[in-house]
Amino acid sequence: MDTPESTDDDARYRALCSHDARFDGRFFTAVTSTGIYCRPVCRVRTPRRENCRFFEHAAQAEQAGFRPCLRCRPELAPLQRHWSTEDARNILVQQATQWLDNPQNWPGAIEGGATVARLASRLGVSDRHLRRIFEDRLGVSPLQYLLTRKLLAAKQMLADTALPISQIALASGFASLRRFNAAFGDHYSLSPSQMRRQPPSTTGHGDSTPVQLFWRPPFDAAALLRFLAERQLPGIENAQPDAPLSLQRTARLESGGSMHTGWFSARFDLDAHRLWLQVSDSLLPVLPAVIWRVRALFDLDAHPQAINAVLHADFPEGDGLRVPGCFDGFELAVRAILGQQITVAAARTLAIRLTERLGDVITTPHPPLHRLFPTAQALASVSANTLGELGIVRQRQEALMSLARAVLEGSLVLNAHADVRTTTQALQALPGIGPWTAQYIAMRALRWPDAWPEGDVALIKALGIEGRGRAATLEAGRQSTAWRPWRSYAAIRAWAGTFDSPIPTSGVPTP
Repeated sequence: MDTPESTDDDARYRALCSHDARFDGRFFTAVTSTGIYCRPVCRVRTPRRENCRFFEHAAQAEQAGFRPCLRCRPELAPLQRHWSTEDARNILVQQATQWLDNPQNWPGAIEGGATVARLASRLGVSDRHLRRIFEDRLGVSPLQYLLTRKLLAAKQMLADTALPISQIALASGFASLRRFNAAFGDHYSLSPSQMRRQPPSTTGHGDSTPVQLFWRPPFDAAALLRFLAERQLPGIENAQPDAPLSLQRTARLESGGSMHTGWFSARFDLDAHRLWLQVSDSLLPVLPAVIWRVRALFDLDAHPQAINAVLHADFPEGDGLRVPGCFDGFELAVRAILGQQITVAAARTLAIRLTERLGDVITTPHPPLHRLFPTAQALASVSANTLGELGIVRQRQEALMSLARAVLEGSLVLNAHADVRTTTQALQALPGIGPWTAQYIAMRALRWPDAWPEGDVALIKALGIEGRGRAATLEAGRQSTAWRPWRSYAAIRAWAGTFDSPIPTSGVPTP
């Protein structure tokens, strides 16, 4: 951690004075005279330089004894990410923080030292080694980091929902209300009820007060929504790439052994770098998990400065583009398989037929939303003849059913804390799934910033490479190394036509 006298901290203080949103979540400012820590965008009176201490993570500030600001609310800041494809220690910390950030790993998690052992086992290292690397890189232990994530999630629910405190304790991963109250009091010197002050009112039918999510600018939200709108499935999604920029969709989420279904609505406030998220009442008990998935869907935690430092020279018009994620990794993988070697429109047609045949009907107050995407169970048990009747060719049929079985068996996990190398290898071991599909899934479902859709004709043409086949694919891969570790963003910018060469819209592997 930098010392207060360092040049980096002087730059942080300048960012604090200007309330620069580009640095939101990249550091937190703790004020020694108040005992409070804030986001750099906080609009309270700027503290004196000698009273400021700077931390990269909220967990570091809380470990040093500071409490979160009730005005700027550190729990709303974009998450910090340190991407590396070469440093083994940084990769380990990346994987560990991704797992700890995912609220679906909180319910029922074993508390105490056993939690670290469980995570270390997933990563293939000893718990002692994990603690040593974690503390060396972040200055806190994995348990301290996890506790801060859980408490900040609880703080957001206390402020933005009317959920009973007992439900908030469970949703934020505490085994009991007693442990939740004790942790809250120890950390913040307030009880949960004192922190809540006055719970938001609800009018029923999912009309709860929207929660706020933030991003770091620049962010071309309209371009991201256009990408999603071109691929949206009627009944499941409703993306609006024109004002007001918004997306509504249905959702299914399993947490703690229970299945939750409902809908959410996201609306972009570009001036404030803020997204307003409203969820149905049925999803409020798993709100932290919904927030985590929505952040991935819209790539809200991207680090534009780091990305643009690598890509701007070749993609000068693409600084605000993000990599569209997904709400459900299985759904994205199914749609990627359906989109192999056909146009976006043709892939969308197949997905619509599949959804209408196998997706469950759901009632929502929004007329465009009335169906859920098919489950892995539904797809694994369907006959090849049924898929054939939908126009899905035999090779895709086998790939879809194999994918569904692997997800059901638990041998394939398709979310942002899955190991990229082993998951892409497992995907390519399935029939009908090659490198392009595996990398596309890594880009959007696994949230890997350095994915490269191998053999993509649009990317090859955008790079000005003549010809097709293996030689062109290898040359494109060679050129792409200049964009590591942000090749996913390079691919999105090329697909968007930000290269000088036009990007074809058909005849290529399509998402």
